[in-house]
Parts: sequence; C-alpha cells; structure tokens
Amino acid sequence: MIDAFSTPRNRIKTLILLVVWCLSAIASAVIGIDDNPPGVLLALLAAIALILAFVHPWRTVSKFMFLLLASVLGFVLFIIQDIISNSIAQSPTTSGALQNLIQSTAIDVLNLILSMICLAAFIVGAIGSVAMFIRSRSQAT
Repeated sequence: MIDAFSTPRNRIKTLILLVVWCLSAIASAVIGIDDNPPGVLLALLAAIALILAFVHPWRTVSKFMFLLLASVLGFVLFIIQDIISNSIAQSPTTSGALQNLIQSTAIDVLNLILSMICLAAFIVGAIGSVAMFIRSRSQAT
C-alpha cells in the first residue's frame, strides 16, 4: 500500500482510481443493483477500481498470485460465514433480536460489498498475474 503513494506519479494514479471508485459506487447506488445489470457492473467496477488503487505499482507475478490466493481464501471464508449466519437465523431456538440482526439490511449490504471485493480481487489477481508473467517472459528474452 505504501508503493501506491511512494512517487508523485503513483499518487496521481491512486487518486484517479479512488475517484473512479467513488463515482462508480455512487452511480451504482443511484441506479440500483437489485436485478439491474448496469448497476451491478458499476458496483463491480467500483470494487475493481478500489483494488487497483492499491496494487497498480506491483510488478511481480508473486504479489498478484498472493492476491489471487487471498481472494479465493476470502471467498471460501465468506461462504462459510454466510452458511453459519443463515443456519443461526433459521434456527427456531435463536432469539428474535439475533434473527433481526442477522437478517437486517446492513448485513445484506456488508455481504454484497464483501462478495464484490472478493470477486474484484480475484479478477485483478488473475489478470495481473498473467500480465506480469507475460511481461517477465518477454523481458527475459
């Protein structure tokens, strides 16, 4: 993350990507993402811009592979957390207050944000690792 602000050029790129992130997130919220493909794509673009804001200075395959593996692990942990919270919410022995908390809109929004960030990190990690692999192969010859 320090590399994103290390040079003036990296700072400018980071700030541009953060502005794209904010504008895309606001546009997706205005358009709406409930059964609306343009809104979902804007939300995904916002998540990708957020990830790219901090990883654009990376130039090695290993960093992007680590991001790819971390996103897969994060997605698996997210699925496990979602299954556990759904089973707690559907249990008849769970108190009403806890069921209302688990089934609240805030939790739904948090789940959506986490899933978009995991997907964006996967996309950036996969494309970045392939691009850096090709770049390193062409520089070696």
